[in-house]
Amino acid sequence: MPAIQRHRADTAIETIAASLMADGACIVEGLLAPELVARINTEIDPLVDAADPAIKHLNPLLDEFFGKRVRHVTGLAGKSPAFAEEVMCHPLLLGLCDQILLPNCADYLLNLGHVMDRGPGAEAQWPHRDEDVWIHLLKPHPEVEIATIVSLVDFTRENGATYVIPGSHRWDRARQPTEEERVYADMPAGSAVIYLGSTIHGGGTNTTTDQWRRGFHLSYALGWLRTEENNVLAVPPEKAKSL
Repeated sequence: MPAIQRHRADTAIETIAASLMADGACIVEGLLAPELVARINTEIDPLVDAADPAIKHLNPLLDEFFGKRVRHVTGLAGKSPAFAEEVMCHPLLLGLCDQILLPNCADYLLNLGHVMDRGPGAEAQWPHRDEDVWIHLLKPHPEVEIATIVSLVDFTRENGATYVIPGSHRWDRARQPTEEERVYADMPAGSAVIYLGSTIHGGGTNTTTDQWRRGFHLSYALGWLRTEENNVLAVPPEKAKSL
């Protein structure tokens, strides 16, 4: 069976970067302390409660991609001080960006930070590569993005844990993954599945009747790419001054 490596948060960044480049993804357990997870959840609870799972997007493809059972909160850096000050600039994540992204740009940027609360009945996302939002990039190209899904509750296969396809960052673009090639990121709250923008992955199906699988996506991109979220607008000046 395919597998990805698991690391502790105090593992050397070089070791994590090596497994990330080898498999296209890895899991880091204990990235966020329980107290920090609790603070982030407290900050975003009202926003998640107010989110409409069946919201209509300007792009109909996004309606299909997220489905009608996912509560979505965007612009997290402007809404959660704990996220902006203690997660977005986490030394482990920035260390990985320094090793993998910085050789290909003058600097990297926050691409997006958003919460996805996948409710009972949420269907799996189709397999995709996050870097494909930049459709005009010529291929092959160096790695342009590092992404993470951080668990704010325990992730299980039953409640919709993210799946990744190990090695898919090296695949020919015509190759499609099979169910047997999926590795599900079962992990405790405060952990992260970290993957390259070129790695095929997706949110899993939530087959439970009473569990919302809450996590957030945090990604960084080469500085010469247009980011998915316009973070200059997503973080109002009065917020930015306080960070």
